[in-house]
Amino acid sequence: MSGIGLSTYAFFWQHHELAPARLDLAGMLDRTAEAGVGLFQICDYPQVEQLDESGLAAIKARADDLGITLELGTKGVSVQHLARYRSLAGALGASVVRSMVYSPTERPTLAEAQFSIETELGAWEAEGLTLALETYEQVSSTDLVSLVETVGRDSFGICLDPANTVAALENPRDVIDRTAPYVKNIHVKDFQFTRRGGWVGFTLEGAQLGTGLLDYDHLIATVRPAERGISQVIEHWLPLGASIEETIAEENTWNTHNLQYLRSKS
Repeated sequence: MSGIGLSTYAFFWQHHELAPARLDLAGMLDRTAEAGVGLFQICDYPQVEQLDESGLAAIKARADDLGITLELGTKGVSVQHLARYRSLAGALGASVVRSMVYSPTERPTLAEAQFSIETELGAWEAEGLTLALETYEQVSSTDLVSLVETVGRDSFGICLDPANTVAALENPRDVIDRTAPYVKNIHVKDFQFTRRGGWVGFTLEGAQLGTGLLDYDHLIATVRPAERGISQVIEHWLPLGASIEETIAEENTWNTHNLQYLRSKS
């Protein structure tokens, strides 16, 4: 699957428990279609695991009716967890699943992660699924690339998010260059450092695309997502503002801006 997409992270504050009228998954799909977007990633959204067969079928039917292709996102690589998300992906018609080496409850070694992935990957390939592990601060991009190279299967690669790696003092441009051959999915968000009150330290937070430190031009020139059929999924690091209502309004503004920005670069 390729193209520009939105995700549950693009509506983070609108489905947050603080939201006065929480947006559910069907509502996010509707909003995605209204924005003229044909791809949506259900990412780190535990509610999807609670849906029964009819609930999953209803979400897939709604996405199909709206002309939206689905992707999935989760955390963890245990055999049981990967098997669960393989089943969910099949029910939703998703061909790409993003995950992370660590889950909230498990921190496997790279060797343990390799064993789990290799145990499950044959079944994923039989169903036409791709597993993409995200770049983030808890596992270095060098270790992540090493894991992908060791497994050595085309159905297994990397979800590139250069912003995450800053927290481990990895240069985002270096991460792009290192991971480019193995990228299967991209999370697109810009970021910036701002001075904290009293100029005591910095805060790393989100920014609208094109206004922060993400070298997006280098990313697309190096990874070549359109040429390789790699989807680009919009996310945000939008901090809570003075009120949840103002934050939701800002989130919608960011979605509009970021979609326009990516489309202008296509």
